[in-house]
Amino acid sequence: MLNRSDIAAEKFLSGFNCAQSILFAFRDLGDLSEEVALKIACGLGAGMGRKEEVCGAVSGGILALGMRFGRGPNDDSSATDLTYQKTRELMVHFSSKHGSCICRKLLNGCELTTEEGQRMFKENELKTKTCVPCIRTVAEILEQLLLE
Repeated sequence: MLNRSDIAAEKFLSGFNCAQSILFAFRDLGDLSEEVALKIACGLGAGMGRKEEVCGAVSGGILALGMRFGRGPNDDSSATDLTYQKTRELMVHFSSKHGSCICRKLLNGCELTTEEGQRMFKENELKTKTCVPCIRTVAEILEQLLLE
């Protein structure tokens, strides 16, 4: 049986972005359908629409944390505080392993919004060498944070 890290990596390698892949692997926490999970996270890939800001895997992880701990209409502000705490923990653990939560730093300045950047991404196999390990890290951190 596949674990969530494997599920997320497989989804990513099948053509979905990093944020989509993480939220897809944890969608059962919020009883999200496959379609809704993939659509919600779509714009967050490659650091938010290929702007290479916060890593899409991390953004997808934050969405998953929100599904589990976030504040809804029947919750008080302690749910927000807990979600923020878990978000910071995710980001700190991820950064300690990968050096940053910023996509452009993770990809060594590869500019994903240009043809040249797209070519560099492919030629340097950044999808498998950088993105898949980042996705796996987020899934592993989430599994720990969600059990606490």
